[in-house]
Amino acid sequence: MKQKRVSAAGLVLLLLKKDAIAYSRDRLYSILSLAGLIMFIAVFFLMPDSVDESVAIGIHHHDMQELFSDDVLEEEGAQLLLFPDEQSLRRVINNEAEAWRTSDGRLIIREPSESRPSDAQRESLNVGIAFPESFLADTVSGRKTTVKLYVNHDTPPEIQTAMKSVIREAAFQITGLPLPITEPAAEEVILGVDRMGAQISMRERMRPMLVFFMLMMETFALSSLIAYEITHKTLTALTSTPVKLRHVLTAKTIFGTLLAMTQAVVLMAVIGAFSLGTILPLLLILLVGSLMFASIGMVVGSLGKDFLENLFLCMACLIPLMIPSFGALIPGSTAPWVRFVPSYGIMKALMDLTAYGYVWTDAVSSIIPSAIWAAGLLVLALGFLKKKAAAL
Repeated sequence: MKQKRVSAAGLVLLLLKKDAIAYSRDRLYSILSLAGLIMFIAVFFLMPDSVDESVAIGIHHHDMQELFSDDVLEEEGAQLLLFPDEQSLRRVINNEAEAWRTSDGRLIIREPSESRPSDAQRESLNVGIAFPESFLADTVSGRKTTVKLYVNHDTPPEIQTAMKSVIREAAFQITGLPLPITEPAAEEVILGVDRMGAQISMRERMRPMLVFFMLMMETFALSSLIAYEITHKTLTALTSTPVKLRHVLTAKTIFGTLLAMTQAVVLMAVIGAFSLGTILPLLLILLVGSLMFASIGMVVGSLGKDFLENLFLCMACLIPLMIPSFGALIPGSTAPWVRFVPSYGIMKALMDLTAYGYVWTDAVSSIIPSAIWAAGLLVLALGFLKKKAAAL
């Protein structure tokens, strides 16, 4: 009886099934993948989901309500906290006491040993201004007076300079005299995208980094699977059957890409990254990223011989790719050369679509360089695997 010939697609499906079974039997990476997914989801929801763009300033003064009001300072992006005495202001700045603001705007000074006030929010202060009791009289009469500016060790220098300017301007405003300098006309030109008033939370910034680490874990798993098959000469056994090397390479590419993409899609879905208008472009971005990391996994798997060697090679390849994800976490911290890192376009497109509300057309220009990188890495990976299989 003539045996029925299996099509190329059927052979690839059989190889995919074999790889899935082998992956499920590898308890180390199966457990790590599940644990990593749960951990990344937990980390995302533990991150702060709001941004406070105002600066809290502690003020102690005498009869200067018209000069220092909440309305004036709120317009400058600052919150004014009026302290009843200089001693409490100094203790809060020095972290010896805590300042809590109630819903009706009342300030409560709390000792660390006391119970937390109800219906109140703690205010974090790192700068305070204490005007002396004779400040008004001395300023009007022209006598020299001293205003104390309290700061702690982590107060940014630019805030200290700004507070000194506030004190000087207050003195000139009280006397009714103009400033001793003539301010030149200035035109504000913002280079890049203006995020003032539209800052995003740390939770939003974490998305690209979490996706990166999820893809990275699957790279370890794929490289380990390929290294095992090479060491035990499974590829040689397969090619002695109707399975050809091209079928093996196709199956490895599909399996590695699906393995990484499935985990990334689940993560993105749970953390709420998908929306009606971004589902398709985000899936395309994840596909490019999964293909890129699967290619790296195949390269490492064809070169590494054991667990430690695979781990070292994976980290050597993946550490440079981490840099753009940290750039998304801390904007403005990356150098211009980071744009040439293969993962840059993926991280930027993820951030633009999930955090900044860009449409899919805006992400195309970012993802094209990464797609070219992914294609190049895939060709390199298939070449390494083919050469390794021929040497067995």
